[in-house]
Amino acid sequence: MVNGSLDDWLHPNQEELEAYEEPKKLSLVQRLNVAMDVACALDYLHHRFETSIIHCDLKLSNVFLDDDMIAHVGDFGISRFLLDANYNDSGNQTKSVGIRGSVGYMPPGALAESSKEH
Repeated sequence: MVNGSLDDWLHPNQEELEAYEEPKKLSLVQRLNVAMDVACALDYLHHRFETSIIHCDLKLSNVFLDDDMIAHVGDFGISRFLLDANYNDSGNQTKSVGIRGSVGYMPPGALAESSKEH
């Protein structure tokens, strides 16, 4: 994307700082717009399909900004489909939950699933 990742804007490296006369900065309104764009993208993935899609690796470097500073979520390499619990007839089966993605990310429902096992 033209404006790179959100990580580039919030945590520029030394080369990027030296390449620009004035460092890149996001205004409060731009930050709110990016947050809303990401929230809308996740809502779309989680709730707008018959089977929800869980990204599993949402982080600053996977949020990209286009030339209009509209945020897009990318890198679906480890994304997963969230199957409905009612899909399986056997209520006695247990499910193991493993942490996927970057440190600090936990897919929605992971805590609820792990608490059901105990």
